[in-house]
Amino acid sequence: MKICYLDAFSGISGDMTVGALVDAGADAATVTKLLDSLGTGAAFRFEKTARRGIAATKFHVDAEEGKRHRHLPHILELIEKSALTARAKKNAGAVFQRLGEAEAKVHGIALEKVHFHEVGATDSICDIAGACAALDLLGVETIYSSPVNVGSGTVKTEHGVLPVPAPATAELLALKSIYARGPCVELTTPTGAAIAATLATDFGPLPPMRILSSGYGAGSKDFPEHANVLRVLIGEASGAVEATTVAVLEANIDDASPQVLGYAMERLLEAGALDVTIESVLMKKNRPGSLVRVIAKPEDREIMANLIFAETTTLGLRTYSAERRVKARRIVEVETPHGKARVKISEDGSFAPEYEDCRRIARESGIALKEILAEANLAYLKNTR
Repeated sequence: MKICYLDAFSGISGDMTVGALVDAGADAATVTKLLDSLGTGAAFRFEKTARRGIAATKFHVDAEEGKRHRHLPHILELIEKSALTARAKKNAGAVFQRLGEAEAKVHGIALEKVHFHEVGATDSICDIAGACAALDLLGVETIYSSPVNVGSGTVKTEHGVLPVPAPATAELLALKSIYARGPCVELTTPTGAAIAATLATDFGPLPPMRILSSGYGAGSKDFPEHANVLRVLIGEASGAVEATTVAVLEANIDDASPQVLGYAMERLLEAGALDVTIESVLMKKNRPGSLVRVIAKPEDREIMANLIFAETTTLGLRTYSAERRVKARRIVEVETPHGKARVKISEDGSFAPEYEDCRRIARESGIALKEILAEANLAYLKNTR
């Protein structure tokens, strides 16, 4: 699986994303040709430059200033009629839809009434379409992002001076990992936030991967504190199938019966939770309670949260990302005297019979589980000699 990791240590904008992806190997001429098919009348340039000694690519959109506005349906129509691939169109449309929804919520208007000023709309269209086209050209299937540096201070907008992150950026990055470090300027734009929030599976540490290429997209400013670039790492998934980043959900509960909590655990595991634990804790007012902790894949966070709310009595829960270390492993099947069982083998050679297989054999045969486990271990050792 081809992976793209957005390393937004100096924030992220649309032009930085396109520049970084071209710097990582996406063909600039093809990207330009695809952007020309949008019919915006803009011209495009890829400039080789540097930020604090780091070679990078700066993507320029040269568009004439106008007084017309573009509404979201018109922009989506431009994308649909372009020469972008079906996947790039779908992704670009989803990003612009997400951006429009954020703007609508921030300004308290209906989505269909959201409009983008001519120059801003042209920049955003080309940045978003260019990023999706470049990702497609690179064959990227899954995108991850680092926690995003949003910057600080204030930014001048058509609505006056606003705090950083700008309202639309804050809305887009809700529930994502963000921070502020460096100069008091806007480092992450609404367009960049929309690309990351829509396309990235999760925001956290680098997933296990074999790096094939890297690229740097230059921001408009050159800071003395750090290189103002967005780095992208393009690679192939490696090691264990689980990502090193997991979602952890926790809830303290003092008014649910053991039966309810036991059933909730079953539902969560059936829904794909990687692990579920329930601990006895002493809560406020010296009340005994339970701490329910769920470890899940980042993309399953909302499914798990909804299940916790549906199957327990809690009114709130905590969610956060954690780094998980796992070993690569493979599965082999062995023949025991009482049936077939799978055995997991890790990269360092350690192994363990699959519990569910041994449990099934034990119930079907009437043999004690500990004996079935011993038989599976022995069968594997015989096969490896």
